[in-house]
Amino acid sequence: MKTYLGCDAHKRYSVFASVNEKGGPGFSLKVDHDRALYRRFLGTLPAGSVIAVESVENWYWMIDEMEKAGHYPLLAHAAKAKLMMGQINKTDKLDAAGLATLLRNGTLPSVWIPPRELRDQRELPRLRMTLVRIRTIVKNRIHATLSKYGIQISEVSDIFGLGGRALLQDRLGELPPQTRQSMEVQLKLLDEVEEKILGTEDQIKAVVAATPAIKLLLTMPGIGPILAVVLAMEIGDVKRFPGPQHLASYTGTVPRIRSSGGKSYFGRVRPDVNRYLKWALVEAANIVVINQSRWAGRHVTRLYQRIREGKGHAKAVVAVARHLAEAAYWILKKNEPYKEPGTTNSISSTRK
Repeated sequence: MKTYLGCDAHKRYSVFASVNEKGGPGFSLKVDHDRALYRRFLGTLPAGSVIAVESVENWYWMIDEMEKAGHYPLLAHAAKAKLMMGQINKTDKLDAAGLATLLRNGTLPSVWIPPRELRDQRELPRLRMTLVRIRTIVKNRIHATLSKYGIQISEVSDIFGLGGRALLQDRLGELPPQTRQSMEVQLKLLDEVEEKILGTEDQIKAVVAATPAIKLLLTMPGIGPILAVVLAMEIGDVKRFPGPQHLASYTGTVPRIRSSGGKSYFGRVRPDVNRYLKWALVEAANIVVINQSRWAGRHVTRLYQRIREGKGHAKAVVAVARHLAEAAYWILKKNEPYKEPGTTNSISSTRK
């Protein structure tokens, strides 16, 4: 009789439970997250077992071990799975058995598991994103400190450029001693972060091959080499998305909607989106904003200006990001470069 397995994973242990093909309960076992014990347990399971695993932050190594043992893990969408279980009570055993039951019924809400090599490589662009956020935080603190003490450096547009840094260094003496020391530490940290960003970019170029997908994504407005890598790695196989609106929703560029009594209300995007894709697309949209005078005739510029006029800058940027997300879908789906909407066989305006 066939057995269906569910795994309710936690930080220090996992609970495995099984149900048979008639839905009857099977075994339930707690397995500590000791690699040797975990491998030993996986070795006791029937060869080629399909295992529904709840998606948690530390799932990478579990999936690796299951695949090495010859099993087939399926990563469950935790929030959707809990809703579909409909359980009043909650225990680890019930959650694991619920995942196994959803697997048996063919209703498990699973999410994509990237190949192991891709899981490893995409840590590089994710690291770069983190370093860029740190750089932004440090720069904002420096700007805020200068503003507190009324120090204006108007000779240059960027105080962190070569000329700006020299002018900034000359003005540090106007600050109180502890504040001055704090600024010096932050400037040193900024230099170190910049160095790490450049080193990470060099590593990305050395490790990540310029695939056909990356080359096609580079044809989109606002997308450079780093953002193209992020999009390609985080989207993965575009066939897993039924349509462009599904990819846009996955990227967090589609607002929530509530419609009742003939009235529709649009709210914030869902929190359970791919935040790396969202960052990349919003970054690309902001590049469009910066270059709107140079790209005056392009669709993305006209879209931004039209939405901004009625709804403001922030919503206009998200609108451009959504357009880029949908365009990326058709680019990868049709294996064709980006074309302006309205042109013949335009990818970005096609709907099926």
